[in-house]
Amino acid sequence: MWNLDHFEVSVLFAILASAVLGLVTKRTDRERIRYGLYCFGCFMAALFCIGWFMKLLHG
Repeated sequence: MWNLDHFEVSVLFAILASAVLGLVTKRTDRERIRYGLYCFGCFMAALFCIGWFMKLLHG
């Protein structure tokens, strides 16, 4: 069916989790969009930081 690599699955998870967090935690549409984008940015920053950390550990 689909052949996604680890990075693509991580980005897909970040998008979906950010959308859900934005929808269920805020009241107005503006707050939901801003918080969803903030969460997506945090997920992506964590993804890259953890990726670099693993690269440093394993060489």
